[in-house]
Amino acid sequence: MFLSVASVGVGVAYASVGLARLGLDPIPLLLLSLASLVMGLRAPWVLLGALTLMLLACVGLDVFHPATAALAAEVGKPLSIAGFWLIIALVLDRTVAALRNSLEESERRNRALEHAYMRLEEEIAARDRTREQLFHSRKMDMTGQLASGLAHDFGNVLTIILGYAQKRNRLAADGGEPALVSALERVELAAGRAMTVSRKLMDFSRLDLSYPETFDAGTALDDLQTMLRQLLDPQVRLSLERPEVGLPIHMDKGNFELMILNLAGNARDALPDGGSFRITASRNDTPHLLTLTLSDNGPGIPESIQASVFTPFFTTKPKGEGTGLGLSLARDIVMDAGGEISIECPPAGGTSVQITLPLVSLVG
Repeated sequence: MFLSVASVGVGVAYASVGLARLGLDPIPLLLLSLASLVMGLRAPWVLLGALTLMLLACVGLDVFHPATAALAAEVGKPLSIAGFWLIIALVLDRTVAALRNSLEESERRNRALEHAYMRLEEEIAARDRTREQLFHSRKMDMTGQLASGLAHDFGNVLTIILGYAQKRNRLAADGGEPALVSALERVELAAGRAMTVSRKLMDFSRLDLSYPETFDAGTALDDLQTMLRQLLDPQVRLSLERPEVGLPIHMDKGNFELMILNLAGNARDALPDGGSFRITASRNDTPHLLTLTLSDNGPGIPESIQASVFTPFFTTKPKGEGTGLGLSLARDIVMDAGGEISIECPPAGGTSVQITLPLVSLVG
């Protein structure tokens, strides 16, 4: 509305002054600038057309003006003015167009940045959800491994207790009260092993999972013979070889006994039709190590899976018959005590588990 009123005012002023006395007026330039900057698009060209028509109108009025003698000299004046306005309009149009293009490009970039920021927020939220799910999965995995390990250890101990209970009638008939008393003592020892496992479960929240002590490994193996005999099938021959000298080691005694029971349980599963299970303990004073070798004459372990036998939950047994934790738990116990464990399966058959543990001095 302002441009329209101003344009009409310019036209009236030009008509009243006359083309002969018309100079270079800055008002049309101001109006063109406002039309380009504020309205854009077709507005400056419409305004330029209106101003040009006003110049033509002024030329027509000058024809009827009393002083028309100088009309011929002034014919080029409206053309020069209109040409000047056209150049200004073109410059303003291109300048404003470039400015608008820059603003549009800036707006597109801002929108692209907003979209990228939104995607980044979504990715961060998705990553947080994935991290929470992974953390939950790890907690569940640790809980499952703990539960499976405890079930594995309890299974071995309960097998021993159940074996004594099933032989109660034969023991009473063959050996009488002394045999029953001896069997109950062995049940008490087995129950003590179960209490060790239970203690580990209760100490789990305190991260105090072991009670290391110094004891003689040879004596501990002697004490385990009766329980091993009860754990193994009657058709499996059990033999223990150890030196007469002491074999002092420093570790959790309950863990040591559970490790032997776990490995013996694996040998039992490998000898369903009978065979032999042998434990050999030897002392090497040069590196000051105790070497334990537990071997059976079963079918052995295929070479293709030997590298995976210490992986938790890895088992070749049918579902429901194995947890895949026997060797894994044994490895953890040995490593916690500062030892090493390895497994060999000769081509002729059988499995041999070799354990080395550091010996300690009883002096002082």
